Formats: sequence, structure tokens, C-alpha cells
Amino acid sequence: MAQASRIGKKFWSGHRGGMMGYVFVAPSIFFILIFVVLPIAASFYYSLTSYDLVKAPRLIGLANYAQLFEDGRYPRAITNTLYFAGVTVPAGVVTSLLLATLINRQIRGIYFYRAMFYMPVVSSMVSVALIWLWLYEPQFGLFNDILESLGLPRLKWLRSSTTSMLSIIILSVWKNMGLNMVIYLAGLQGIPPHLMEAAEIDGAGKYSQFFRITLPLLAPTTYFVVIVYFIGALQMFVQIWVMTPVFGAGGGGYQLGGPVDSTITVVVLIYENAFAYLKMGYGAAMSVGLFVVIAGVTLINARLLRYDIGY
Repeated sequence: MAQASRIGKKFWSGHRGGMMGYVFVAPSIFFILIFVVLPIAASFYYSLTSYDLVKAPRLIGLANYAQLFEDGRYPRAITNTLYFAGVTVPAGVVTSLLLATLINRQIRGIYFYRAMFYMPVVSSMVSVALIWLWLYEPQFGLFNDILESLGLPRLKWLRSSTTSMLSIIILSVWKNMGLNMVIYLAGLQGIPPHLMEAAEIDGAGKYSQFFRITLPLLAPTTYFVVIVYFIGALQMFVQIWVMTPVFGAGGGGYQLGGPVDSTITVVVLIYENAFAYLKMGYGAAMSVGLFVVIAGVTLINARLLRYDIGY
């Protein structure tokens, strides 16, 4: 009996936790399988079918993927998505790092300022986008009033194909700045103070300390922020849905991504085809294409942002 008890104890809580470790991670594994792996596998399957939510899926092979190359809006959507991510992520990373550096100090009311900078993160994207719609309004919007007071011409912002995507980018950077600020603030507070003290004794100025000590030691934080930020930026949807619908398009209805598809993205195109036109198979093929783009961009970022630090 004693031998069997020892074997059972070793089985459940032996080297590296034994089976008990698998019991603890089982809920997470179940969640990933049901809500991540299964939907991805279903997308691959439905991308090979013709499916409209009414009739049963019918296998059509690679016809949906062939249609992607004939769809005039899909290349524009890919270009806009990559442009949005390529501008938003660097701008968001730089502004978040600068903001985190400014508030990484003990002054009166610092916790209030940190909370205020974080407020946009906990606000609904829909409500934030509706507020910014008024700020961007060409006739009485605050931004145009500021431009006019500076002697600059008023802009159409969301109603012009030259400024619509820029308007979405400005909003997105502002909305996500607080989240990345908190992550960078945690990274800054994890840097040992004695390194800065030693550099100051050696005569290093503030700029030298930042670029030669702080920035290199923040490499793991930057790696995480850039990867997660890029993945989120490539899936941008709500801002387009709320701020740039074109009414009267599509036979009297409305079409997203205006004006003139200047803000159309892959996720918006997936939504239109899958849920507006009920082309679920074609929408699934687009989602698979987006999956490949996200995987490729993530691998490239992981390759470029490799870090090896120690202190």
C-alpha cells in the first residue's frame, strides 16, 4: 500500500508538477481549443465552400481564393490595413514611451495624471469614435476651429480621401496610448536605479542615460508592445464602422470604408461580405488571408526585434 501511495503521489505531483500541472492548465487549454483553434479550423473549412447561412455549405475548392485576386477592393484593403498598422504602431510606441518617461516620477498628483491618461483605454471605442466625429466635423468641429485660429484652412477630415485614414490613425494612437504607457511604465520601474546612479557618476547626461541604458533595457517591453500592437492594428474595425460609412452606396444602403475606399480594411471587407452579403465562404477566405498576413508580420517583427540583454 505504501508503495502504491508513493507511486500515486509521484504521478500527481512528481517532477515538474506531474499530472496536477495538467489539471491546472486544463481550463486554459479547453478555452484555447474551443475559442481559438476550432474557429481557425472552421474558417479554413468554410473558405473552401459556398455558404450563405441558409443552405448547407457546398465544397467549391479554391474558388473563393481565386476570387480574391479578381476583387478590386481586396488589394486596396490589404494596402490600407498595412498602412494603418505601419503608421499607428511606430507613432503609438514613441508617444507611449515618451508619456511613460514623463510620468515616471514622484510628484504631487502623479497618480491622478496616470489615471487620466489611462481613461481613454477603458472607454468604449464606439463612444470615443462618436465624440471624435464631432471633433472632426468640418463646419463646427473643434479641430477646424483650432486650425482657423492659427490661420490655416479648415479640413474635411473624414470626408476627404486624403485625410480620412490620417484622421482614423490620430484617433487610434490617442485611444491606445494609455495602455502602452502603463506597460512601458512597468518596464521603466523595473530598471535597477543603481545603473542610472553609476552612469550619472561617470558623467553621462540624461540623453545618454536614456538612449544607452533605458532604451536597450526596455527591449523586452518594446518587443511585447510592438507585437501585440501590430496584431491589434491589423484587425482594426470599429473606427471605420462608426466614422466612415458612405450612405447611399450599394443600391441605396450604405458601404463602409469611405470615402472612395480610402479607409477600407480587410476586417471591414470580411464583415461586409460575410454579414451584409451573406457570402460566408468568401468572407472566410478573406479571414484566412488576413491570418496569413498577421502571421507573416508577426514573424518579421519577432525577427527584427530580437533582443539579448542582461544586467
